[in-house]
Amino acid sequence: MWLWWISMVGDLWFGVTWLLNQVAKLNPIKRVPDLALLKQQFDDLPDGNSNLPRLDVFINTVDPINEPMIYTMNSILSILAVDYPVDRTATYLSDDGGSIIHYEGLLETANFALLWVPFCRKHCIEPRAPESYFAVKSRPYTGNVPDEFVDDHRRMSREYDEFKVRLDALFTKIPERSDAYNAEAKEGAKATWMADGTQWPGTWFDPAENHKKGQHAGIVKVMLNHPGDEPQFGAPASAANPLDFSAVDVRLPMLVYISREKSPDYDHQKKAGAMNVQLRVSALLTNAPFIINFDGDHYVNNSLAFRAAMCFMLDRRDGDNTAFVQFPQRFDDVDPTDRYCNHNRVFFDATLLGLNGIQGPSYVGTGCMFRRIAVYGIDPPRWRSDDFKIVDNANKFGNSMSFINSIPSAANQEWSMTSPPADEESIKEELDNVMKCAYEEGTEFGKEIGWVYNIATEDVVTGFRLHRTGWRSMYCRIEPDAFRGTAPINLTERLYQILRWSGGSLEMFFSHCPLLAGRRLNFMQQVAYTNMTAYPISSVFLVFYLLFPVIWIFRGEFYIQKPFPTYVLYLVIVIVMTELIGMVEIKWAGLTLLDWIRNEQFYIIGATAVYPLATLHIVLKLVFRGKGVSFKLTAKQATSTVNEKYAEMYMVHWTPLLIPTIVVIAVNVGAIGAAIGKAIVGGWSLLQMADASLGLVFNAWILLLIYPFALGIMGRWSKRPYLLFIFFVIAFVVVAAVVVAIHAARTGSVRFHFSHSGGASFPTSWGF
Repeated sequence: MWLWWISMVGDLWFGVTWLLNQVAKLNPIKRVPDLALLKQQFDDLPDGNSNLPRLDVFINTVDPINEPMIYTMNSILSILAVDYPVDRTATYLSDDGGSIIHYEGLLETANFALLWVPFCRKHCIEPRAPESYFAVKSRPYTGNVPDEFVDDHRRMSREYDEFKVRLDALFTKIPERSDAYNAEAKEGAKATWMADGTQWPGTWFDPAENHKKGQHAGIVKVMLNHPGDEPQFGAPASAANPLDFSAVDVRLPMLVYISREKSPDYDHQKKAGAMNVQLRVSALLTNAPFIINFDGDHYVNNSLAFRAAMCFMLDRRDGDNTAFVQFPQRFDDVDPTDRYCNHNRVFFDATLLGLNGIQGPSYVGTGCMFRRIAVYGIDPPRWRSDDFKIVDNANKFGNSMSFINSIPSAANQEWSMTSPPADEESIKEELDNVMKCAYEEGTEFGKEIGWVYNIATEDVVTGFRLHRTGWRSMYCRIEPDAFRGTAPINLTERLYQILRWSGGSLEMFFSHCPLLAGRRLNFMQQVAYTNMTAYPISSVFLVFYLLFPVIWIFRGEFYIQKPFPTYVLYLVIVIVMTELIGMVEIKWAGLTLLDWIRNEQFYIIGATAVYPLATLHIVLKLVFRGKGVSFKLTAKQATSTVNEKYAEMYMVHWTPLLIPTIVVIAVNVGAIGAAIGKAIVGGWSLLQMADASLGLVFNAWILLLIYPFALGIMGRWSKRPYLLFIFFVIAFVVVAAVVVAIHAARTGSVRFHFSHSGGASFPTSWGF
């Protein structure tokens, strides 16, 4: 009876969650940016200048080892070379580890950009991240000087190779330089030294007080100053520089290095805390009305991406009420079959597109353009009262008057803007102040201002807060893809990533319940957020379903109430209908059948491996007032050589997360083997065998869904997938032989026979 109740409650839960999932997709709307109209209205001015709004770009990184520095520097190079007015963008790199490697790597990048950016402009290069560009051997040429391209391309390829060598050399060059300076000092701690002979204020290679991770001073360094308003053309080709940039504007956008102050006495709130510091520092330096953020491993793949997002922000119909524009995430270096569903196209191309017809897609952490005043927690125009004030309570923004005074300017400078301060020293004291650990005490940062704190999925919650305030968002998908990045192709790293997402989603469901968000959040949007945050609970029922075959192994047979054929017919109809709806979804979202299959497979893998732990996390945190489960940050894969393509995918990093799914595989393999063995010795009728086969279909279906996981734990053996099927067959035979042997030991003999009469009971490998 208890199995029946679990089955009924589980079916009800699955039905409700399926309906919630479909509700969010009832009104998908595709919006296409009109780049030609944007150019006509904002670029084609009589004076030749552009009237596009200023844009601040945030990039976040922590560790040059776990997040390979070559990715971060490629991201910066692609941003510096983007097709947007050079005097209207500023890039801020937040190095949350305070590493001198990142700082000097950024110096090298700024120097290399003097060649790379003009080269991109001269030849209309796409993409403008050199690592991705040079990885493709041939591309159609779209520039205006084809006769110079071959020589320029060859020279830039050599320059880029030398640039990478210089970046790699920093890991040995800086320690050697520091050792030399420390040898001269002959006393004190082993400091890390900068090239100018001063001690690095951030983290040292040999940690010391006030110079270690989690404890160091704040740092702001302007690497590239803000350019002038007038074009500056480069030099013609010469013996020293064979690249002819005489007809190319060689100006570079502003580039700033930031490492916030850290102290062991404060919770620094990881990425959310770093971005809130970027928010304040950028307000003092450039104060652009729009912000776009990237993870350190993402780069601009389409140089028109910023303009595409700006089309929605400046739309005269509803642009003023748009808080952010979200691009779908796309990834490089994912295996062609997308074994672990890294592309996640069902979510990015179907779910987010469906939300676009309600109040807009959720914020997914990277590749998103924001309206600055929306991030400040200011109401959208449609919800403002007659006595509305931009800054109604200055205290919630902190004690920096320079920062507070910048807020109205951010709201009003979309059409006419001034250049940022030229003298960095004039605002150094204010910059130090807004980077201090104690600055946010008594403010609304992390709550109603900036990125939200105390949750693993700060991105989704921040987007939810903006929607709850009444803002809307837009979904923007363009070709070629706007941005691309890297994804964890190792099974263990992928599971850790999903664990962090699912645990954070459940936290959001219980701490920011979407159904209690208020009238400014569209009801359908509330339903969508509920579905996006409560989904890990499904694992409670899924685990029971997937482990039901163990009952067959131990009990042999049990009874199912009639009318069984009617139930099976009903079940088949429901399954077929849901799958057909899924096929329709594939069609309108532009997905492939493989995308849909991978989504189904990894949902089951997640439900067995990580969703139960995410549920345990929220139980510990809410019921027992504990800290919950600690989430591991995902390590990025290093750049692969041709001979090591997808090498990470074939490595097995054993972790307890793998155990539950291995148990599910073992149970279902054992159930099939036990059924074969009992069929041999059990004296079944043909009717009983037919009934049992229905249960075996369930077991086989589960194994098919968990197939990518099984390949993952095979390591390099998975390069030959057919071996997995051989292993399964061998396992079936071994289990069947064990069942036959046990039967023989009990009865003293084995008889192989099949009767022709049926009974009221029948064996099966699943349990209802």
